[in-house]
Amino acid sequence: MGVLTALEDLLRTAAPQVLAAVARRYGDFGAAEDAVQEALLAAARQWPAEGVPDDPRAWLIRVASRRHIEAVRSEQARRRREAIPPDPPPAVRGDDELTLLLLCCHPALTPPAQVALTLRAVGGLTTAEIARALLVPEPAIGQRISRAKQRIRAAGGRFVMPPTGEIGERLTGVRKVLYLIFNEGSTASSGRSLHRVELTTEAIRLTRQLRDRLPDDGEVAGLLALMLLTDARRPARTRADGMLIALADQDRSRWDAAAIGEGVSLITDALARFPVGPFQVQAAIAAIHDEAPSAAATDWPQILQLYRLLEALAPGPMVTLNRIVALAEVDGPLVGLKALADVEALEAAGPPGRHRVAAVRAHLLERAGSLDAARDEYRTAAKLTLSLPERRYLESRAAQLS
Repeated sequence: MGVLTALEDLLRTAAPQVLAAVARRYGDFGAAEDAVQEALLAAARQWPAEGVPDDPRAWLIRVASRRHIEAVRSEQARRRREAIPPDPPPAVRGDDELTLLLLCCHPALTPPAQVALTLRAVGGLTTAEIARALLVPEPAIGQRISRAKQRIRAAGGRFVMPPTGEIGERLTGVRKVLYLIFNEGSTASSGRSLHRVELTTEAIRLTRQLRDRLPDDGEVAGLLALMLLTDARRPARTRADGMLIALADQDRSRWDAAAIGEGVSLITDALARFPVGPFQVQAAIAAIHDEAPSAAATDWPQILQLYRLLEALAPGPMVTLNRIVALAEVDGPLVGLKALADVEALEAAGPPGRHRVAAVRAHLLERAGSLDAARDEYRTAAKLTLSLPERRYLESRAAQLS
């Protein structure tokens, strides 16, 4: 690992702890976040030349606290600050990062704002890094983060642990945001690349931290297991030229065996010890796929039962679509096509939903021998997706049926 990479990792790890300490000490999350960003920039400039301090976190807290004081005092007070005894530096507490996650996922924020603020404040990513990861212009990300901090302030949000009665509801939002970050990294909704590794890596890192804080939360364990089991397949999901490879055609020897082992262990333990939740069910489905020695050996009847359970726990168009895929694997493509035709709500899904519905219909038509109709559906799905790897894959499927 290079010196600069090690420094970046150090700053990224320390950033949420420093922000939490400063925000708790001074109460204003927005101003504290600005001050910490200035401290991180100062460290990035000074430490390569002057060396890393003996206690990097204390250095960052001290500099951020100073920046905060300078920002909020009047011009006259700032001119006299050398004569004013500095406030004692705040300390880091064990529940700081959980409190920070809960604040970044404040219910007053939209999901895109929660994602951006979490990546910035808890993940330690710069505005430029977030913009690149989400394929959004940097000024737009900066505005999104700024508005998010203003909304938190207007809603009365402060850096304190929510009341006990609200933590469960807020944790639901935290898990959802972490899953959104992972999902966008695992299968990017738009752009040239199927994966955005920086997002999946960050989502897994943050979920590990959350599980460390909440070892008795079965859904956090399920979420981490789902991420690991899904990300384990990443090395085999694309060819060297970036072309997508369907799950059934992947070289399973390239899957990450260590990640699969950890994910299976996590979900096995969670299902044995905790009430079943949606993330645990999804992780169990992923485990069945990952443990199958081949596509033909996949236990589709069990997957179908789990999707029926998931549909009861967390109904939604994409859950229904995946249940129909499993149904077709168990009872045949004609049964799947009939089920697809019967569920009109799927057609009302947003653009990502519409392209996936068309892709599933194409696949089932191809299996049923209706090749002309399948080709047309593949072309329809290709036009609807914003992901270039998915579009190339769908177009190639259509071309093979010409």
